[in-house]
Parts: sequence; C-alpha cells; structure tokens
Amino acid sequence: MGGGVDEIRSKAELDEAIRGGDLLVLHFWAAWCDASKQMDQVFAHLAADFPSVRFFRVEAEEQPEISETFSVSAVPYFVFFKGSKVVDSLEGASPPSLAEKLSKLAGTNGQKSNPEVRVEDQTHPRVDWGPELTPEKPPQSASSSLNSRLEELINRGPVMLFMKGTPEEPRCGFSRKAVEILRQEKVDFQSFDILIDDEVRQGLKVFSNWSSYPQLYIKGELIGGSDIMLEMQRTGELEKTLVEKGVDRGGEPAEERLRNLITSSPVMLFMKGSPDTPRCGFSSKVVGALRGEGVDFGHFDILEDEEVRQGLKTLSNWPTYPQLYYKGELIGGCDIILELHRSGELKATLSE
Repeated sequence: MGGGVDEIRSKAELDEAIRGGDLLVLHFWAAWCDASKQMDQVFAHLAADFPSVRFFRVEAEEQPEISETFSVSAVPYFVFFKGSKVVDSLEGASPPSLAEKLSKLAGTNGQKSNPEVRVEDQTHPRVDWGPELTPEKPPQSASSSLNSRLEELINRGPVMLFMKGTPEEPRCGFSRKAVEILRQEKVDFQSFDILIDDEVRQGLKVFSNWSSYPQLYIKGELIGGSDIMLEMQRTGELEKTLVEKGVDRGGEPAEERLRNLITSSPVMLFMKGSPDTPRCGFSSKVVGALRGEGVDFGHFDILEDEEVRQGLKTLSNWPTYPQLYYKGELIGGCDIILELHRSGELKATLSE
C-alpha cells in the first residue's frame, strides 16, 4: 500500500478512495501553475517517505465538482482525510508545512513518523523547492501604514480585482475566471498582481478577512472570490450590484447617459410605466397634474431599464419615483408636484 501518487478523475473515484478509511492526502493542482508542478516533486518524495499513507492528485479545474466540494479557490491545495473524514487542509506551496502535517497525522494514526521528513532534520536529502516555494509566514496584524496603503489600492478604481498575474496573463485559473466574468459583464476594472508584492498579498488577507485570491472589490466593498462572482453572475446578482453602485459597464458612461436623458426634453418625467398606462398610483397622479396644466413633457419608464432606475436615485439623491425634471434640474416627486399643482405654481415653475 502507498509509495506512489494516484490520479483522481471523478467524484466516484474519490468516494471510493476515501471509503477505505486510511490516512489519505489529496493534492489539488493545475498544469499552468509552476508552484503546483514543483509541489508534485515534493508530493512524490513524501509518498515514498510515508508508504502507509495514500497520496492522490486532482486537477482542480478539470474536476470542478470536487474542487467546489472542498472550497478550493487557489492551488496548490491539500486536504487530509483520516477515517473517511477531513481532518486538516493546507493552502499554498509550503513543503515544510506539508511534511509537518503528514508527520503529525501519521504519528497519531499509530504509525511512526519517518524522521527523515522532519523539517528540522537536515540529514535528509534535500529537495530543491525553488524560489516560489518559500513557506508563507502566517498573516500578522497589518500596520496602520499598510492598512492605509491597502485602502488606497482597494479604492483605486470603482471595480478593483486583486489577482495572480494580470488580466492579459492570469497566473491561476481562478483569477482567469474572475477576469472572464468581469469582461462578460463589460466592466471597466483595475487590477493588482499580488504575486509581485508579498506585503499586499499577506496584508490583504488580514485586512479583508479573506484568505485566498482573487478578491473583487466594488466601490471599496469586498464582494468575494471567483466562486462567489460566478454564482452572482448566474443569479443576476452581480449585474444588479454593479447597477446599484453606478459602475460603468461599457458604452456611454452611466452618468453621461443619465444627464442626456434628463435633458432630452425641457420637462422630463421619470415614471413607472407610460403616461397612457401608468404602473403606479403616484406616477398616474403626476401625469394627471401635468396634463391638467397643459404641460408638454417627455417621459421615461424606469421599469424597463434597471441601470437608469438605480443610477438616477444616486445621481439625484432622490430614492423614489416618479421624478420630474425641468431643464435638467430636479423639481421633485409626487408630493411636491401635487402641492405645486394645488397652489397654482406648477405651470409657472415649468415655464420659467
């Protein structure tokens, strides 16, 4: 038993492997990830050193069902099983941490841990872990100066993506997926490559209380990683969030479009429905008041365009509809229009 590394190619194969009840370690990897390739070498050495432990690999992106089951959001990632239950996990390329966890778990399984794999034992033939595999230090509390820098980075643009690599050259599949989602949503976004700045890479985990990358922020608020982005896109929640926060989604800038709509007619009514078929009582009353004064007006049905519906609330700082504008200036909503109508001031206000 043991001594080698086997490939898991389906959920059924994984279920069968776990069912054995042995001490088992699962390595989630990706072919494009240099750290995964180098950790494969480490994994193979450890498999030889721990013949009583079963070692398996899973191609994270080719087996999304398995990856999602264990909330894998970055590679390399390791999951440890004992007695068919998950007992530990490890994210990142840290050979000493991997060896230490294996040694402890093998020891508590009634087996003698191989002294040659102990991190502190320098007599063991060394594996060249490579410069990218330097163990990451546990995140510490970020300094105030680092916090200020992180806040500045997070607010560098309305949509900010902290990722591995760049949008043109992502260095992990999860970052690549995040970029794809934002491009599908036609979002202009800024990015930061956390691989080039370890201070930001570690500090942001503490600052945001989010342990993996990518991390997406919209108007300074953490949204989440690629799995959350994918789910929000599927349900339409991502589009709604972008609209509510007034994020430019390509084409004519959102604010410019709103101002063009507001000034498209000297008297402009943003309402629910149309003047002939109002879809709320307040809109109906305003239409009645305008027609009663013989005022010509343009209109826009905010129920047909969520971007306008949400964006205009922010631009005008007026949370409800209808909204009436005269020569680009907000007059008010239903209560104000009806009061002007009752006092005889409405027509004069709209002809000044």
